[in-house]
Amino acid sequence: MADLPVLISRPGERAGPLAAAIEARGLDVLRLDVMRLEALPDAPATRTAWLDIDHFHKVVVVSPFAAECLVEALDRYWPQLPVGIDFYAVGASTAALLHRRLGVRVHVPSPSAGEDTSEALLRLASLQALDARRVLLVAGEGGRALIAETLAARGARVRRLAVYRRRLLDPEPAMQARLAAGDYRALVVSSGEILEHLARWCTDAALNQPLIVSSARLATLAGRLGFRFPVVASGATPAALAVAVARSSAPEEADVDHDDLEKG
Repeated sequence: MADLPVLISRPGERAGPLAAAIEARGLDVLRLDVMRLEALPDAPATRTAWLDIDHFHKVVVVSPFAAECLVEALDRYWPQLPVGIDFYAVGASTAALLHRRLGVRVHVPSPSAGEDTSEALLRLASLQALDARRVLLVAGEGGRALIAETLAARGARVRRLAVYRRRLLDPEPAMQARLAAGDYRALVVSSGEILEHLARWCTDAALNQPLIVSSARLATLAGRLGFRFPVVASGATPAALAVAVARSSAPEEADVDHDDLEKG
């Protein structure tokens, strides 16, 4: 077990900081290249949304890649950032990117929520009463409708702007073999779409290995897919996931969500 690698599935450049955080704990890491994120070209409606961004009261950004697309669009269309917009981010990494690149204050889920999720963001007091407030939701194609539907139900006028697409890829043959044999220390997943995709190659051997997930919602999904040992990290940041990986090596300390397993 000591020599087995940790498999990570985070796509794109964000895999680097996660790998580094886990490697800093003395563990080997292998990357599963199973999803590509591709920015979408600006359609006329998208360009209109960027040009009219100063008409929105709130901008909600769901992921770091969505944040990158937003920043690049603002660089193209707005030499000076418009004022009076409240920015929101689902996760700490997304918020940090927006703050670093735009210099804005970003609302995020409270630390007391225990996880960076859409559900936690929607519990913020400033997102409860939204009568006629205009909200721009910056996201990828597809994905969950929870944020848009919930904000609309609270009175907001929501515009969902898809700025990138996700493309799933089959693991390389060597990685398929690792998954089938359960030949790894732990598998780290912070996306339901990726988890469902990888489950196609996971035999009983893999289902019995520790699975590190970033939320209770993903733990519930893991249980339905047959994973027996989901460990719920305190968030989706590299630091939080690395801590959970380390804890997974000591089963008696692992944060296994038995209630979710029973539901599955």
